[in-house]
Amino acid sequence: MSDGEIRCEKLVKTYNVGQPNEFKALRGLDLHIDLGDYVSIVGPSGSGKSTLLNLLSCLDSPTSGYVYIEGADINSLSDNKKARLRREKLGFVFQQFNLIKSMTAFENIALPMRFLGLGRSERKKRVEKLLSLMDLEDKGANRPSELSGGQQQRIAIARALANNPKIILADEPTGNLDTKTGSSIMDFLLRLNREESKTLVMVTHDEAIAAKADREIHIRDGLVV
Repeated sequence: MSDGEIRCEKLVKTYNVGQPNEFKALRGLDLHIDLGDYVSIVGPSGSGKSTLLNLLSCLDSPTSGYVYIEGADINSLSDNKKARLRREKLGFVFQQFNLIKSMTAFENIALPMRFLGLGRSERKKRVEKLLSLMDLEDKGANRPSELSGGQQQRIAIARALANNPKIILADEPTGNLDTKTGSSIMDFLLRLNREESKTLVMVTHDEAIAAKADREIHIRDGLVV
């Protein structure tokens, strides 16, 4: 098995196991993604797309099967090692932004760096660079409620990039944005993939966005089709 890939083998995720109304979101899914690729995951609602993304991000555990990232079986890792993997290698971008409302944009971006143990001066330098990259240098002191949807999503992307992850996992990152703003966000994510070789794994319903990927993965009823 190559260290330069993400791989899922016979991946099963069942909710309410053993209950009469149990639901199998994933039914033995097999998948591989080469690091550095841009892959779109598409399929109807309830097909298992977001469940798959949650498993890849170590935010949930499979009922059975395996998830490997760079050769490591992440299901065999301790909670501390999973947290370290999330801190050091994975960045997350969500449709709902998930910014902490009581924190400023600056503080939201800096938060992952604190968990990594970076000193205050290094955090300040990185946050200022990311705000500049997002063309939001003058918004660092603003709280999420004082920002537009597009600005909030750019702050969320900056937070995802705070610890310079190799892999960006994005769940409908343009779903709450107008077409023009969504296109701008996508252009930026694509530049990260093309110019910095960030692996981009994106769940999307948007056929135009999916078509830009190196590969489209279609999921239906918990399986790759």
